[in-house]
Amino acid sequence: MIDMTAQPFEILLVEDEPADVHLVRLALREGRVLCNLRHAADGIEALELLRQRDGADAMPRPDLILLDLNMPRMNGREFLAEMKADPALTSIPVVVLTTSDVERDIVASYRLGAAGYITKPVDMDQFCDAIRQLEAYWFALVRLPRER
Repeated sequence: MIDMTAQPFEILLVEDEPADVHLVRLALREGRVLCNLRHAADGIEALELLRQRDGADAMPRPDLILLDLNMPRMNGREFLAEMKADPALTSIPVVVLTTSDVERDIVASYRLGAAGYITKPVDMDQFCDAIRQLEAYWFALVRLPRER
């Protein structure tokens, strides 16, 4: 049963591929994840959103960031390094969600402060299942900081 008094989780998806943005939205909707999903097309846009604290477009502090590695302008590794160096942002958990299953990308992501690393499944059902498992772990099991 869904708790109607629960506050939605805030998720920032940093992803340049429109089809993958659509898949994440679809998986969250199918999994009935109570969340507000904001989207940034690259690391620069994501940092601008995260650092904008005033105004009508200011996003609430995310509870979780889902991050692609391979993006234009500022890739995921560059974003992760800059974000984790910022004391105001460092406590936000980041889960890398990418097509890369290269060991050096996995190691580099964890060294830069990623809280998790998921290789995107190609199959739609497996992708939706991965998002459901991610939701169950991050929003049902784990306690997240509620810093604002």
